[in-house]
Amino acid sequence: MSLPIIGYLDPAFFDLIDELSGMLAEVFKTEQRAFSVAGAGSAGMEAGLVSLAQPGDTVIICSYGHFCERQIIMGERLGLNVVPLRTEWGRSMDPGVLIDALKQHPETQLVVAIHAETSAGTIHPIAEFARIAHKAGAMFMTDVVTSLAGCELEFDEWELDFAYSGSQKCLAAPPGISPVAMSERALDYIRNRSKPPTSWYLDLSLIADYWGKDHVAHHTAPVSMIYGLREAVGMALNEGLETRWKRHEANASALRAGLEALNLELPISKGDRLDQLTIVKLPKGVDDVKLRAQLLDEYSIEVGRGLGKFAGEVIRIGLMGESCVPANVFALLNALEKTLPEHGFEVGSGAAAAAASAQLVKNPSPLFTG
Repeated sequence: MSLPIIGYLDPAFFDLIDELSGMLAEVFKTEQRAFSVAGAGSAGMEAGLVSLAQPGDTVIICSYGHFCERQIIMGERLGLNVVPLRTEWGRSMDPGVLIDALKQHPETQLVVAIHAETSAGTIHPIAEFARIAHKAGAMFMTDVVTSLAGCELEFDEWELDFAYSGSQKCLAAPPGISPVAMSERALDYIRNRSKPPTSWYLDLSLIADYWGKDHVAHHTAPVSMIYGLREAVGMALNEGLETRWKRHEANASALRAGLEALNLELPISKGDRLDQLTIVKLPKGVDDVKLRAQLLDEYSIEVGRGLGKFAGEVIRIGLMGESCVPANVFALLNALEKTLPEHGFEVGSGAAAAAASAQLVKNPSPLFTG
């Protein structure tokens, strides 16, 4: 990111974004459009909503967590006829619920769902959601902020129309840029809709034109952020996507084994769990603010607070990108072993590290050298 700044219309920069577009296509596993939106993942979210539906269009938004609710709020502000499809937090959504909703709303233009809901620690069957949406004549948009480069994601094979991510999760780049993939079907819709998107800046067709072969000028690109994203995507591809997915799965399994050895409850069912983030229910009497503050102040370990319905009841432990290594698993488990008794919850000495070690023997984590 400290490379010299060049102009966003410099031919040398066009060469760079052409290269990055191809690299992003590899990560998304698509032969269609792959580029980035200048802004955090929420910019990618809003770009999808404003581009793929018009004011008054019916949009079904699947909601099973805090960030799904953000999509609902955003859609309502854009004047969309939002149909919230709320299901239980902490459980993968049954595709049958979407089938029923589409029968009730056959006019639906767009279905929106999150692949990996980090507020609830759950993974969801977006390939099935996309198939159901297309069968009903709707397009399908998905949030892959936490899943991109962290678990299996097949944009073309799953027939997704638009997927947006964030640079700071499993790609481990600084925050502030949103990698996206878009189908030709979605691009054709945007180009031919009756009125252009109400946001010029987030019009995906205009952004795609800048990243396309003609490089039509749009907003000034965040040059340094694109340098950083290219490096991060290159590291992911050098590691190998399947290897990277395996590393996230293996270290998550070790972490869970250690947490269970501490007699901590993992409230998410095994088949619904997200590898990149683990939800831990707080023992009775343990204050999440005090526990998280102690972990940060004394051990330089930051864990997330519960959000929405889970506020004050859980902590959220992320293992993503470069941080997803055994050393960090053991550092956290050892810190919890020392701090939990100070909050009134007794644990056995050494049990967590032993359980995590045993799990890594059974299911080794690929070596990550960065």
